[in-house]
Amino acid sequence: MISAIQKISVAVLTGILMFQHPGVTGQENEITGSTDLTGRSTLLFDSGWRFFRGGALGGEKPGFDDAAWREVDLPHDWSIEDLPGTRSPFNPDAIGQVSAGFTTGGTGWYRKTFTAGDDYRGRYVYIQFDGVYMNSDVWLNGQKLGNHPYGYTSFWFDITTLLKPGEENVLAVQVKNEGTNSRWYSGSGIYRHVWLRLADPVHIAPWGISITTPEVTPASARVKIKATVKNTAGDAISAELVTVLKDRQGNEKAVARSKDNIAANGQTEFEQNALITTPELWSVDAPVLYTAITQVYVNGELTDTQTTPVGIRSIEFTVDKGFLLNGKHLEIKGGCVHHDNGPLGSKAYDRAEERRVEILKSNGYNAIRCAHNPPSPAFLDACDRLGMLVIDETFDMWVRPNNPYDYHLYFDDWWQKDIQSMVHRDRNHPCIIMWSIGNEIQGMDSPGIVSVAHKLKDYVFSLDPTRPVTAAVNSVTEKKDPFFSALDVAGYNYARNSYLADHERIPGRIMYATESYPLEAFEYWMDVLKYPWVIGDFVWTSFDYIGEASIGWRGYMQEKDFYPWTLAFCGDIDICGWKRPQSYYRDILWNSGNPVSIFVRPPEPSFPVNPKREYWSIWHWDDVVADWNWSGHENSTLDVVVYAAMENVELFLNGTSLGKKAAGMANRYTATWQVPYQPGVLRAVGYNKRSRIAEAKLETTGKPVTLKMTCDRSQIKADGQDLSYITVELLDESGRIDPKAGNVVDFKISGPGTIVGVGNADPMSTESYQLPSRKAWRGKCLVIVKSQTGEGKITVQASVAGIRGSEITITSVRQ
Repeated sequence: MISAIQKISVAVLTGILMFQHPGVTGQENEITGSTDLTGRSTLLFDSGWRFFRGGALGGEKPGFDDAAWREVDLPHDWSIEDLPGTRSPFNPDAIGQVSAGFTTGGTGWYRKTFTAGDDYRGRYVYIQFDGVYMNSDVWLNGQKLGNHPYGYTSFWFDITTLLKPGEENVLAVQVKNEGTNSRWYSGSGIYRHVWLRLADPVHIAPWGISITTPEVTPASARVKIKATVKNTAGDAISAELVTVLKDRQGNEKAVARSKDNIAANGQTEFEQNALITTPELWSVDAPVLYTAITQVYVNGELTDTQTTPVGIRSIEFTVDKGFLLNGKHLEIKGGCVHHDNGPLGSKAYDRAEERRVEILKSNGYNAIRCAHNPPSPAFLDACDRLGMLVIDETFDMWVRPNNPYDYHLYFDDWWQKDIQSMVHRDRNHPCIIMWSIGNEIQGMDSPGIVSVAHKLKDYVFSLDPTRPVTAAVNSVTEKKDPFFSALDVAGYNYARNSYLADHERIPGRIMYATESYPLEAFEYWMDVLKYPWVIGDFVWTSFDYIGEASIGWRGYMQEKDFYPWTLAFCGDIDICGWKRPQSYYRDILWNSGNPVSIFVRPPEPSFPVNPKREYWSIWHWDDVVADWNWSGHENSTLDVVVYAAMENVELFLNGTSLGKKAAGMANRYTATWQVPYQPGVLRAVGYNKRSRIAEAKLETTGKPVTLKMTCDRSQIKADGQDLSYITVELLDESGRIDPKAGNVVDFKISGPGTIVGVGNADPMSTESYQLPSRKAWRGKCLVIVKSQTGEGKITVQASVAGIRGSEITITSVRQ
């Protein structure tokens, strides 16, 4: 069994390649035409579904009348949609209450009618769901394919014998998000992609490829390929497997060949080795990806091909050197991330997943902990491409419940299948550095749960021995040492005060903060810098999210009267993707962004305080805002807080110095002044010795007179899936954002696009996320545009009563 200090070198791939079926354009419901030369084709099965929210007796039957059901495309999440007869998805009486952000689950039905061509006869066909929340039952042509309880793992069914080539087929899915089953917003429905896959009888099994590099040096990398090949034909055959490795320029770097026999209706695992000289290594700063082309031949004829990006890198965890990536020490700058995409709910559009990674990367993060479940394949693909380390996590509970209807009901029967799904699907991603078997599992100090921990760890290791196993442990005490003994790397939730004592007691234990408080960001990071056995810090949380409403303000214990709070309000980045004050502080802590920033403590609290908040509930940040508009508070003394990396900071009000104060590490990168309010310009200047290094300012602004629209991408793909995020700012006559502006912004769209989400990051807003209208909050709001399948110009207009409107154009193109 692997120890936590052994070197782990792996070459990895970024997921399952998806070939488009020739003869199929976009996401049509008629599947016709010949397969491509690879022997495998894949259809994105996201369009043309019908959906009904509620019970539908007989909904699985082919002849069921679904004409009145609503047409939807996937990904889909009904919990983010407005409740019937309202303009809001939120309900103070929702079963999930604070945990689910007062959103509603229930039961939903999906049906898709499609026709498969005659060329599907004699082929192997399966349907794959990337994620359905939760407890889904699936039928094809009235025959039940199976049930999948867990809402976060991918699953597939062999439909070869049930599919009717040349005829109409009906796929039906019932989704049951019933009762209280999550501690955060889960969303409801088929919220990730669905794929229809077609292969020749002899083909590579689903998730059947594993690529590792057991030896990596600057001179060479030994690449080890394992591929499970299935033979669904009635006769035994002899097959050849060929793998070609190419660099990012397309140059062939190595070839491996092997032959073996495969029994009738059986499968064989092929094993190959190849050598790449002077390899380019994958890292967070240079995420270089090679390409592996794996082909299956029978009697000289090509029957299957899979092409997978490959990242070559080594990882090492040690007590005395910390975490090493490619032999170089790397401090892990991490954040926990729930799976929702803010205004989109849990809908896992590829671009939404990629954007979150881009934003965290640009704000200094080099690692993400997927809390507390496996993410979408698109999320991991983005981490591979952008150079973001990942902890891939399984469960938030095992046999003991956190909620009455959560996964504990299914754990005994399903944990092996769900771990296998996670590891087999994700094992080849270069971004993944650890597998986590759980978070804050109930009863970690009991022998029974310790036994389960060892069982889960051993099973993960049997599937992938190239990465260490971890878990997040809360309320850390010596009583949990037996549980820690199951882990290669120990995850500490909110337990930095145990780092030193536990190291002295168990010097071989490698630790890190699986969760930490934002307010203690300085202390947690200093411990990473000070103690080599503490390899990193994952703040709770990097991105804000729906659910656990108000833990970042009112805290625990949570009650129904927390409504209308809907957001956690504890993230460095808010649900729209904009920086919150703690993100500016972390810029300085990590030396990753603005070296000086300035904020003001409001004369009155931003929101009503909770006098009953528990002392340990400190997920909040200081109540500070980037605002110097305090009309009515002239001459009132306000706290001005400056975050600065420099040794000293000087504060100016309207050109007059208010004095210098020490900042820098010795003062926790913070300096505070008490300033009698006067409108004008507040400016902070940072110095090292006598050299002026950087400055920041706040200005008193006028009322908004115009709108400014800025998109993150002015060109998107005309595939019915791609997104552009448009920020709308309310500006005064000098072009400055008014931080007090809360006007209603109305949107109109023309061209081949639709508005799929709006937001403003107000944690107490209960507005619709889907109507073409949204109040600004602190001077801005967000509108998200999705492409259709046609090319052309998409124009979005924004208007506010009494001020100048604005418009922006996005180009949608086929690629």
